[in-house]
Amino acid sequence: MNKRLLVAIGLIAVTLIIFLGLNLKKLKLPFAVNKGKSVSSLKSLAEAEELGGRLLQARSIYQKLISDYPDSRSLIDWQKKAEGLNIRLLFSSTVTPKSILYEIKPGDTLEKIAKEFKTTAELIMKSNNLAGEKIIPGRRLKVWSGAFNILVDKSQNTLLLKSDEEIIKAYIVSTGLNNSTPVGNFKIVNKLTNPTWFKAGAIVPPASPENILGTRWLGIDVPGYGIHGTTDPLSLGKQATQGCVRMSNTEVEELYAIVPLGTEVTIID
Repeated sequence: MNKRLLVAIGLIAVTLIIFLGLNLKKLKLPFAVNKGKSVSSLKSLAEAEELGGRLLQARSIYQKLISDYPDSRSLIDWQKKAEGLNIRLLFSSTVTPKSILYEIKPGDTLEKIAKEFKTTAELIMKSNNLAGEKIIPGRRLKVWSGAFNILVDKSQNTLLLKSDEEIIKAYIVSTGLNNSTPVGNFKIVNKLTNPTWFKAGAIVPPASPENILGTRWLGIDVPGYGIHGTTDPLSLGKQATQGCVRMSNTEVEELYAIVPLGTEVTIID
C-alpha cells in the first residue's frame, strides 16, 4: 500500500469521526439542553405509538417521562396514560413480558388453563377476543403468567392493583367509617357477580336500589368483608363503608375480571 493511499484512508477516517461526532451531538442536543422540547417530543412519540397500536412502546415512553421528569405538571396525566395502557395490554392479544402464548391441549378448558396459570377465564377470554368458552386444541392463547396482588391504603383511600412490585393501576375507593376496615394480609376467597346483600334483619336482592354492594363482590378471608361495587359513587375517596372496600361498579368489574381466587390483599393504615 503506497503512502498516498494511506494518507487518503486516514483523511476519510478523520472525516467520518468528525461527521459522526457532530451528528451524535445534534441527536442529543434537544434532550440535554432543551428539556421542554424533550418532553414534547417524547409525548408526541408516545401518542404516535399508541395511535399505531404499538401499546408496549407507548407505555415504555410514558414510563420514561414519569422516571425522567418526576416534577412535571403533567406527571399525573402520564401516570393515567401508562395505567390505561396497562389495562389495554391486559385485555389485548399483545404478548407482554408477563404473559405467554399457550398452545391448547386436548381436554383443556378455559377454567383449567386459568387455574394452571393462576389467572381468570374472563381475562383469557378478553385477551383473546373470545365470544364464548369453546376452545380448539392446537390453537394458541395469550395467557397472563404474572402474579397479581392488591394493596389498599386506608389513609389515601386508594387500591393499587400490582403485578409483583409493578403498579398496574391505581383506583380511588372508599374504606370503613371510624377506621373499621381491617388491617393486615388477606386473600380473596370468593367472587360473586351481582351479589345479594345479607344485612342485619334483611336480605337485599341484587336488583334492589338499596343493595349497596353494586355489581361485583370479592370476599377476603375475614367473614363479611370484601371489595365490592357501589350504588353511591359520590362516596368514593372517603371513609364511608361499614368496613369493606368500595369501588365504582365499572372499576370493580374490571378488577373482578383480572384477579383470581387466592390473590393476596394487603390493607394498611
